[in-house]
Amino acid sequence: MDRLTAMRVFTEVAERGSLTAAAQRLDMSRAMVSRYLAELEAWLGTRLLHRTTRAVSLTDAGNDALPRCREMLGIADDLACASNADSTPRGLLRVACSTSLGQAFLAAAVTRFIVKHPGVAIDLVVADRTVDLVDERIDLAIRVTTEPSPGLIARKLATCHSVICAAPSYLQRHGTPTRAEDLALHNCLTYTYFGKSLWQFTHDGVPLGVPVGGNLSANEVNVVFAATLAGAGISMQPVYSALPHLRDGSLVALLPDYVPREMTVYGVYISRKQMPSALRALLDDLVGQFQTGLFQDTGYPGRQAV
Repeated sequence: MDRLTAMRVFTEVAERGSLTAAAQRLDMSRAMVSRYLAELEAWLGTRLLHRTTRAVSLTDAGNDALPRCREMLGIADDLACASNADSTPRGLLRVACSTSLGQAFLAAAVTRFIVKHPGVAIDLVVADRTVDLVDERIDLAIRVTTEPSPGLIARKLATCHSVICAAPSYLQRHGTPTRAEDLALHNCLTYTYFGKSLWQFTHDGVPLGVPVGGNLSANEVNVVFAATLAGAGISMQPVYSALPHLRDGSLVALLPDYVPREMTVYGVYISRKQMPSALRALLDDLVGQFQTGLFQDTGYPGRQAV
């Protein structure tokens, strides 16, 4: 737990008399405010607030703790001001992303960043699940999604295009689908957490959902990708992963008239308040790298019109 942040949450709630008002002031979700309060109370071993449906008030222990929390926050702010006199990005950042994005793009992107900013160190947390930014002390998560998580600050980094593809060996054995509806006759390899039974397209400007199924699904994107390369079936892959294989012919792009639903790459973080200079610099740098790198270089044989 970030105890200073928890103390700041507690003082805001005490001053405003409302979890909702404190959440708005701190640019957090109300649930996150509640979590910080609960963790602070657990750490101190006492209840700090009386909570009802209409009001929040301090307990005796809360009255004792409030001035001490304010004093500690004042010291922390003074130290931050002293350290920020030099705005050069420095310090450790914990950055989370999926396995496929980390391997295909982000590892090289953060390497370029730390070459430019040698005072910054990055701990890259690679996981094919939604990490909890508070519990796992994540400064920045890079997520590919249609909708960013509520209660977090999200900055758009890029648009993520997908492609329906298969290995030539699979197509030789089972034929090539020419319409999205033909996917019902094929072995479609799916990802447990996204599009497991329904793939979304746009065809001639009209949204279209196509039921799919097959004999292999996995909770890790790279496993589905490896199975596709091995000829196990047809899958929907992010273009950033599939691009080299589409160009060398080890994968074939299918259904050029059907455009898979676009997703968005977001950089998400907890709060804009007192954002470290290293995090601000990394976000600005990633915006530029996503706009000029692999996510913009999407030309390949059979590319669908987007």
